[in-house]
Amino acid sequence: MRSLIQSPLDPVFVQNPYALYARVMAQDPVQYWQDYKMMAVFDAKSVHALLRDRRLGRAVPLEHQNPVPDHLRDFHAVERHSMLDMEPPNHTRLRGLVLRAFTSRRVKALAPDIDAICDDLLDAFPTEPFDLNLAFCTALPVRVIARLLGVPEEMSDQLLRWSNAMVAMYQASRTHETEIAANTAAAEFSAFLSGYIQERRSDPRDDLITHLIAAEADGEKLSREEMIGTCILLLNAGHEATVHTMGNAVKALLEHQAPLTALAPKAIAGTVEEVLRYDPPLHMFTRYAYEDITVGGHELKAGEQVALMLGAAGRDPARFENPDLFDPFRAPAPHVAFGGGLHFCVGAPLARLELQLGLQRLFAHAPDLRLAETPEYSNSYHFHGLARLMVRQ
Repeated sequence: MRSLIQSPLDPVFVQNPYALYARVMAQDPVQYWQDYKMMAVFDAKSVHALLRDRRLGRAVPLEHQNPVPDHLRDFHAVERHSMLDMEPPNHTRLRGLVLRAFTSRRVKALAPDIDAICDDLLDAFPTEPFDLNLAFCTALPVRVIARLLGVPEEMSDQLLRWSNAMVAMYQASRTHETEIAANTAAAEFSAFLSGYIQERRSDPRDDLITHLIAAEADGEKLSREEMIGTCILLLNAGHEATVHTMGNAVKALLEHQAPLTALAPKAIAGTVEEVLRYDPPLHMFTRYAYEDITVGGHELKAGEQVALMLGAAGRDPARFENPDLFDPFRAPAPHVAFGGGLHFCVGAPLARLELQLGLQRLFAHAPDLRLAETPEYSNSYHFHGLARLMVRQ
């Protein structure tokens, strides 16, 4: 197996990881990434297959579990109840209960709320150049999540601080200080949600927390810890992905001078899917092998981790013609921006709705929107989003 050496902290790589992906796929799409000390799989066919392969999973094998350090106990108390890191039967039970509360009807019913939030944000746009990331791309998803959960919208900034601190744990630049901040955020967020869940038990409302309390299947309900883990997962994973995709979408549309017809009602869904393929918010998704398997002619041993390169799969020339071309009118083809298999993103319908409505409202309000400076991505591989997005109307 070929060895790949590429620091995820290299600024040139972070700004354009797709150049490396293309070189790897031209050699062998399965290589050992030394910086991560694991096999990495880049081609679309293999990534799609492995996301659905039950011989792989997210739960850490018993022989690889380590004692939780004291300074991360609160963070791991949340992670322990996250369905993202579970496998059946625990995953099946928890996801089933969550989907009883997080229904397609409930997601669709958020459309008027998304519109109302867009009204507030768009009306506040300044006339001089400004950072669209702060003014719109970040503000919209976090306020939507606040409404979904039923927590006060004035808490949006606090929710964002907690989310940013916890999500930083998954970045390549993680440090001890990152861990301390994440643990503190997890403790504070858990304490807030614990109190809020107790309030909703005695004062139910039409919000997700109330519906999570009511969700039941075969006599089973969500525990308080499971509800806390689920709410935090929805904020952290859903908010992070939508923020990055919204910014990446605006960047792609403006840099490629995409016509406004790409945002028309009949075209907007395809445009969003093309953004998710072309410049997705998450580039790497790791799994453990639960038995020895062969991947692209190479052996993956039981207990070893493998990196599924979601960002590379969307640029695979074997699946997409002219993969480096952003084409909002491209014929739809399956991508893996939301993962796949048992761990397909539970918030994907909400993310798609936010992106479609948000982009339509943004460009209807500012049809002459243009870049005020060249955008740069945050140094946070394997997440892939902009540090800021300076624009003028």
